[in-house]
Amino acid sequence: MKQGLSRPKARAALMQELEHAVRKSSALGVIFGQAVASRVGVSSSDLECLDFLVMEGRVTAGRLAELTGLTTGAITGVIDRMEKAGLVRRERDEEDRRKVYVAIVPEAIAKVGRFYEPLQKAVTKDWEGYTDAELKLLLRFMTQGYTTMIGVLDNLKGATEPAPAKPPKRAPR
Repeated sequence: MKQGLSRPKARAALMQELEHAVRKSSALGVIFGQAVASRVGVSSSDLECLDFLVMEGRVTAGRLAELTGLTTGAITGVIDRMEKAGLVRRERDEEDRRKVYVAIVPEAIAKVGRFYEPLQKAVTKDWEGYTDAELKLLLRFMTQGYTTMIGVLDNLKGATEPAPAKPPKRAPR
């Protein structure tokens, strides 16, 4: 913290520093995800959806849409691309044949996971330096961030977008 700043100014400076740190980390996460996605042969959005499947397990397309904040139509395209890449498969519910689940293909996930192993090891090593109380604070911070992001994403989807400008009509010759 900078010397001589009043409490409100010091807090504002600290919050700006935190915002910048979060933004830099988020941006590098996106860039890292894009690099992995290009190696795997899917889009970075598809890869993020795959990560939700890895964490959640077998889910319906509707549940995947809820988790990601994407529309069910967008999720259908994501699932189609991931299935084509051999990362997931669709499975019918045994009791209700109308219900379809999306499940990961474990062998394919292992191939994707190898790109994340160095990152996971480094982050785990970082976390080992925190107390349980600090880890709980970080967990609260990240959980609130996820909830906030879902809400902001929902608002963005609900916002009306201006219609794209139409090109001028050419006069007949």
